[in-house]
Order: sequence, then C-alpha cells, then structure tokens
Amino acid sequence: MSVEKGYIDIFLQNRALVEKGSAGIMNSLRDKAFDCLAQYGLPHNRLEEYLHTDVSKWFEPDWGMNLARLDMPVDFAQAFKCSVPNLSTQLYFLANDAFASSDTASRSILPDGVFAGSLKQAALERPDLTDGFYGRLADMDKPGIAAVNTLFAQDGFMLYVPDGVVLDKPLQLITLLSSKVDLMVNRRILVVLGRGAQAKLLLCDHALDANSYLTTQVIEVFAGQDSALELYDLEETHTANLRVSELYVSQGAGSRVAVDNLTLHNGRTRNTVFVTFDGRGAELSLNGIAVADKSQHVDNMTFVDHRVADCTSNELFKYVLDDSSTGAFAGKVLVREGAQNTSSQQTNRNICLTREARMFTQPQLEIYADDVKCSHGATVGQLDDKALFYMRQRGIPEQEARMMLMLAFVGEVIGKVELEPLRDRLYRLVEKRFRGELTQCEGCRACR
Repeated sequence: MSVEKGYIDIFLQNRALVEKGSAGIMNSLRDKAFDCLAQYGLPHNRLEEYLHTDVSKWFEPDWGMNLARLDMPVDFAQAFKCSVPNLSTQLYFLANDAFASSDTASRSILPDGVFAGSLKQAALERPDLTDGFYGRLADMDKPGIAAVNTLFAQDGFMLYVPDGVVLDKPLQLITLLSSKVDLMVNRRILVVLGRGAQAKLLLCDHALDANSYLTTQVIEVFAGQDSALELYDLEETHTANLRVSELYVSQGAGSRVAVDNLTLHNGRTRNTVFVTFDGRGAELSLNGIAVADKSQHVDNMTFVDHRVADCTSNELFKYVLDDSSTGAFAGKVLVREGAQNTSSQQTNRNICLTREARMFTQPQLEIYADDVKCSHGATVGQLDDKALFYMRQRGIPEQEARMMLMLAFVGEVIGKVELEPLRDRLYRLVEKRFRGELTQCEGCRACR
C-alpha cells in the first residue's frame, strides 16, 4: 500500500471526527485536498524540487494523530518562560496543532478590529475574516504537503489586522510539541494585513519531550497595499523531529515583507517559500540561517514571482554544516514579461566544517523582461585558514577562533533582523549553538 493510500484511508475512516473538531471553511476544502492527494501524492526525491529530500519517507511511520482533539495538559506558567531583555511580545500558544488558551498569555488589549487567536474560532465566529483567504494561496495541484495539511488540519492561528492599524508590540506564537506517542502535527497559519496595516510575528517551535514529531505547516500571508509585515520562523527542537513547511505570500502594491527562516536545531527540515508580487512597488527581504551537525538535514527552497513592474526582492541564505550533516538550497526568481524595472538579488553562502558535511545549492534566474537588475550566486567553502591562523597567532584558542569566525559568517543574516531585541537574542543563541550547548531560550524550562 502506498504512503498516500494509508492517509487517504485514515481520512475516510475518520472524516466525521476531523470535521467535528474544525470549522466550515476548513471543511469545505477537504474534498479538493482529498482529490489532489490522490492524484499528485506526496513529494519524493524523483522530483527535481525535492531531489535532496525524500519527504514521502517521512510519512511512512505509524504516526499518532490527535483527530479527536484531546486536550494536552500543559502548565504554560511553568513550561515556557522567555526572559529575553526588552523583547516584550503578545504571547500566544499552540499545543501541537491546536490553539491553546493560557493564563500566562499577554492580556494587552488589541486595537479595534484586530483578531489574533484560534483559526477555528475565527472561522466559526468571524467567517468574514477567513472566507476568501483560507486556502486561496496554498497550492494543492502538485506534489507537496498543502493537500495533506488541508485534509487533516483542524485548527491553527490567525492574525487579521484591518486597514491602517499598526501593531506596535510584536506577536509571538509558540508551538509546544508534547505527546505520549510519536505524533503527526498539522498546523495552519493565516495572516491577513489590510491596506497600510503593520505587524511583526515571531513563530517559535519547541519540543517538550524526546518523542518524535512530524510537523506539516502551511502559512498563507496576504499583505495588502502599503502594508508592512515582519515574519520570523525559528526552529529549535531536537534531532528526532521532522518538519515540512510551506509559506505562501501575496504582496499588494507598495507592501513591504521581511521573512527570516532560522533553523538552529532540528532533525530533518524542508522549508518552501512562495512569494508573488501582485502590485507594483512592493519589496521583499527573504533571509535564512541553517546550523546543522551530526546527521541533521536542512533544505530550503524559495520561489519569487515578479509578476508586475517596479518590485524589489533580496535573498540571503547562509548554512554552517558540521559532522555528517547535509544542506540544500534551491532558489528561483521568475521575472515575467512586462515586469520592468525589477530589482532582484539572490545569494547563498555555505561553510562545510568537515569533509563529511555536504551542501547542494542551485540558484536560478528566469527573466522575460529587458529593463531589470538581477543577480544570483552561491559559494561552498570552509573556514578561512588565513584568518584562523591570524587569530591563533594572537593568542586566541583554536576552538574560540573557529566559533568567532562562524558567528561573523552568519552575522550578516542576523544583522538583517529588524526587531532589535530578537536580533540580540539570536546572536546569543547562535553562539551557544556553535559552542555545542543546547539551544534554549533564557529561562525556558520546557527545553531542558
């Protein structure tokens, strides 16, 4: 029996249970998701886009699935506390893939018209916020995880910011993975910013125990005209975790979007980012860091679609690979006919610290307009021996010198983080990671 057939059978046997624990707009797309999963299947390494990551094998184990929506008993006051100086956020929690209310969540009053909370609740109580947005960007008509996620997702998180509203305080969505068995988690996130709206959203993944988790994540972002969004996705779990994420972004005219994918500790990860410029004068900053050792694997694929004129995109991804870890990066920028005055730069830089570490990189440009400024490039190398020798000659121990060089290497990406308290925190977390220490938030008891 194929892997896809197994999940199709699970859905057929439990459809009533799945739909009971969800909402109308989410249930309305399950038939299409069913057909797409049956037709296209799960992504595998016979496809060029997944050449270095056979995602279908990640679905082969007999994962548990919380389709009955059983509550996960978590004492949020004791399980997770971030004491990062000056990083005052509006806190929200997902317990695996279900929105969880918590007495420790920030009680700051949101501006009128703003919704931040359960996607299921929004669909049930405020269908005007979700209808026309949920499922509109996620592409199920191809091999990917959008179909299986849409088939089983029952809840998630939604942020809606109406026209002209500016959220001064960043929002932080913390996903706590916890289970008595190995678990499959299907998480859905929907972000809608109206005209001129502004928001900052930090996503954090943490595992509370040593069980294995397979996480599918689909994020849909609608950035309206002249809106501004900063989206940070930080993964700090453990080596038994598997994660497949697809982020879809639609940018309106004059919008500004900054996306940072930060993989600091994981097992195997595949992140895919699709961005489309749907209005002129939009700007995108897309950056990423991957730090891996042991046999960890990190694969990032990006696709930036310049559909209209006068838009700008800048990409920078850096990897540091140790031991027998592997990394992959494939980035494509498409400049369509008529998308004149496009400016696009794509860069991938990588360091392999051992002979066993492997990096696969494939930057691409496809241009059908003549008045553009576009460039792309990639390098794979080792630490600078001359710089290392210079530092050791001045009394710096070799291990410390290596750590300083690695931190300087990824510092270019960290420096692009616009949220200053988060930027300072990342320097500390990355330094701890390079020193071989567990990467955990300061004061976080969940990750110990």
